[in-house]
Amino acid sequence: QVQLVESGGGLVQPGGSLRLSCAASGFTLDEYAIGWLRQAPGNEREGVSCITRPDGKTSYTNSVKGRFTISRDNAKNMLYLQMNSLKPEDTAVYFCAAFRATECVGRSYLGQGTQVTVSS
Repeated sequence: QVQLVESGGGLVQPGGSLRLSCAASGFTLDEYAIGWLRQAPGNEREGVSCITRPDGKTSYTNSVKGRFTISRDNAKNMLYLQMNSLKPEDTAVYFCAAFRATECVGRSYLGQGTQVTVSS
């Protein structure tokens, strides 16, 4: 059974940093394209970052390029999102996702989400 559990969200001031973690079970990370999505109140869910398979290339939505870094630890079956220089517009629920496709599109497994709030 595929399971994804996020952690690491919280309240942070603008300009601060957070590191999100996602523990995967029931599959190995390199079997799927994996990434992070987010959903802000009143908005649709959007893709934030992705690691494709099998090449492991990373990609980011334009609004987080240069600030966020996605990484994975295959030995621990963990996915991470390092978020620096956070802005109020980064406030959202962040979801870890595993996609059956080679890129982060289409059918996916999602975690329960972790809240990130950027506010002074």
